[in-house]
Amino acid sequence: MRRVYDSILDCIGDTPLVRLHKVTAGLKCKVYAKVEFMNPAGSIKDRVAKQIIEDYESEGRLKKGGTIIEGTSGNTGAGLALVAADRGYKSIFVMPDKQSEEKRAALRAWGSKVVITPTDVEPDDPRSYYKVSERLVTENKNSCYANQYHNPSNPKAHYLNTGPEIWEQLDGKIDTLIAGIGT
Repeated sequence: MRRVYDSILDCIGDTPLVRLHKVTAGLKCKVYAKVEFMNPAGSIKDRVAKQIIEDYESEGRLKKGGTIIEGTSGNTGAGLALVAADRGYKSIFVMPDKQSEEKRAALRAWGSKVVITPTDVEPDDPRSYYKVSERLVTENKNSCYANQYHNPSNPKAHYLNTGPEIWEQLDGKIDTLIAGIGT
């Protein structure tokens, strides 16, 4: 059987590269786009979420019945919610009030609790989504803070998976990589 998986998590990564033609018309080089929206929760952040949780499990920081807590504006939370649901973990996501109801509803659909915080506060304010996330970790037993902004598992996911995948897809024939940067 081809492309039949035991888990939705097995569908993370191995996304296609698509050669761009129209937007690169007139260029002498070939340009490809990595189609990361084809990951199960819809973004490259699925890779990061899976790596964070796998690392926490292997380090013993996340145990059966545990809770994953994160401040998110959407995509990392979606990836973490997907992995948490598949692995049987609880999840709590803290989001600024500017995020859409659709993003909130998607997280809830994966079984996550969503906590809304004000947008217009400083990062160190106790009401900020960073500080509320940190506080929730202290209030919930057997929980961990995904901490996407400072977690070494974030770049590790790309070092171990995304980079080698691109290299293999292009048979090592790559001159320049241009990537958007976020968390």
